Order: sequence, then C-alpha cells, then structure tokens
Amino acid sequence: MWNALTIALTLVYPLAIWLGHGSIEPRWLAGLLLLTAATRLPQLKLSAPARWTAGGALLLVAVAVGSNAVLPLKLYPVLVNAAFLAAFGASLVSGPSMIERLARLREPELPPEAVRYTRRVTQAWCVFFVANGAVCLGTALFSPDAVWSLYTGVVSYVLMGLMFGGEYLLRMRFKRLHHV
Repeated sequence: MWNALTIALTLVYPLAIWLGHGSIEPRWLAGLLLLTAATRLPQLKLSAPARWTAGGALLLVAVAVGSNAVLPLKLYPVLVNAAFLAAFGASLVSGPSMIERLARLREPELPPEAVRYTRRVTQAWCVFFVANGAVCLGTALFSPDAVWSLYTGVVSYVLMGLMFGGEYLLRMRFKRLHHV
C-alpha cells in the first residue's frame, strides 16, 4: 500500500505544484512534499536512496515553509535523481553493481559476461540520472512552471520507460548471443 501511495504522490506531485503555484502559498504546497516524504518512512530501514530522499525532502519542506518560495518544491525531482545516482554510483565502487544485485534476485549464478553487462547497465543508469537531474534542475531554475511540470511529471517518466524498454530488448539480445 505504501509503495502505491508513494508512486501516486510522486507522479501527481509536479502537476499539483504547477496547478497550485500562484493560487496556493508555497508553504502550504510544502505539505504535499511532506506527505510524499512521509510515505517513504517504511522504506527507510531498507533503502539508502529512500533515506536520503526523505531527509532531503524534509530539508526542502523546511526551506519552502520558511521562505514561502516555490523553488525548493521544484527541486524535489533533482533530489530524487541525485539519490538514485548516489546509490547506483556507490554500487559501482563497492560492488556488486546495483543492476547485478537485482539480476541475482532472479538468477543467483551469473556468468562473468552477465556481470560485465549488468555493470554497463548500472553505468548507463548513472548517465541517465545525471542527465535527467540536470534537465530537472534547468527547468526548475530557468523554465516556466508548465514546462517544469510537463518534464518532471510526464517526459522524464517516458524517458525512464524508454530506458527500461531499451535495456530489456538489449538484454534479450545479449542472452541470445551469449546463451545466458
């Protein structure tokens, strides 16, 4: 239930900020971010990205309430990308890579070529999080609210879906070529 609520709030968040900006004070809109962060509380003991995201969201809420500015609320998608970049990037340093960990849930015994492949996929996700986070930051700082809302609420999810789909097709091809 908490995961569904977290996903729903994360998807609705950019639209709510866009629709509410100008008619609702940012300090009240901050309540939505607080609620979104609160839905991550059950995940805190499990996930470092969830801990960083919830802590960062609370900081953004405090700044938004104190300043009554909308910008801290628009930085939440940047924070989410940074948290995932940190988690995926750290896994490349400490090993095993994030994607290898996920792959081993289905196939505990991965051949060396599959381990190399999962490392490359983790690197690709790191590039995605850098690029997506940069666009989120750019739209938060320099674009009209409607552009920010469209990118963070629709386009970034479409790009993520394309990344998942493209990787799935590559994985099927990899398995066929390497008989994995």
